Amino acid sequence: MVSSKYIYYLFLVNALMNIINFVPRVLIFTRFQGTLPSIFISTAIGALLLYGFTKGIAGFKGQGLPEIYNANLPRFFSFFLLIMYACFWFSAGIITMLSFVDITVRYISPDISPYAVIIGFLLLSAICCRLSSESILYGLETILFLSTPVIIYMLVKAFLNPNFSWDAVLQIVTYMWTKPKYVTVAGATFIFSGFFNLAIFNRNFKDLKTRYLWTIPLFGLVILLITFEVPIGYQGTVGVENHVYSWFSTADSIRMELFIIERVLFLFYTIYLMISMLSTVVHWHVGLELFKGAFQSKSGKLPGKKADWWVLIPFSIATIVIMNFLNQVRLGQIGQWFLNIRLINEFVLLAILFYAKKRSAKKT
Repeated sequence: MVSSKYIYYLFLVNALMNIINFVPRVLIFTRFQGTLPSIFISTAIGALLLYGFTKGIAGFKGQGLPEIYNANLPRFFSFFLLIMYACFWFSAGIITMLSFVDITVRYISPDISPYAVIIGFLLLSAICCRLSSESILYGLETILFLSTPVIIYMLVKAFLNPNFSWDAVLQIVTYMWTKPKYVTVAGATFIFSGFFNLAIFNRNFKDLKTRYLWTIPLFGLVILLITFEVPIGYQGTVGVENHVYSWFSTADSIRMELFIIERVLFLFYTIYLMISMLSTVVHWHVGLELFKGAFQSKSGKLPGKKADWWVLIPFSIATIVIMNFLNQVRLGQIGQWFLNIRLINEFVLLAILFYAKKRSAKKT
């Protein structure tokens, strides 16, 4: 069993990863169409989902979503839901992985084959996601403690850089009262989705304490504002839309004088490679356990470790096939569709969880 501090780590790794993924792209593309009000609305929605899901699943001590669904829902309904959400979690990991393959080829080594990169990422993710949930949580803690101070240092460098334009940031603030759009709210709320990984990791918590849960919406709001404003401060209110990965372009414009690594880009890439791979491992681990939970026997026995590869190999092959048919535009479109559908799915998951909790209360 682990302490409740790991709830905050699950949130943090998802929030930090989305600084460089599709979330800033969505926020920047709609910067004149209500991004700022959308950020505040998404913070309220994220807080609602956070409190609802953690309070709901805290009533099932030591149980994950497979145990909850299989015990309190009709078997065919439980099977369908677990398979659907397993595919959804695997999709989140695949999108993150494909994005970082594109980033690696574009910014670090244009001459390397994307297939070599994706095979390396797949091997790492497939091997690590088979570890125990507790081991993954410990690895999560270690990598966050190593990377977070470096990220804070780079953010301080970004804000103190004389090339950062506060006028551009203040210009965007003038659009504060513009009507928000659903796509922006759906994208911004993904920052808060890390706690949904409790769908499996709740098995490792003896008593889910949520005393300081209010800090998550606060940190989420700060991260969203930084995610949105920093690229605008460097690239301008108009020029920022010309950069697909605005944060990598921003990192490449910052230098570290008197340091062994002059270009911040290489340090930024290394840190976010670790965080993105860690996020993918967490998503695939949850997806794998949900998939196995769908085939849980009536006695509560789950399929063995050998069954893992029957799930991981097809999804790995699917990742390579999908990459073969995607270009940068299509990848961005798929990422946007994923964000739009995800928000609806999270509300559905929350509603079914409370229904299962009500069924469980009637049984007792």
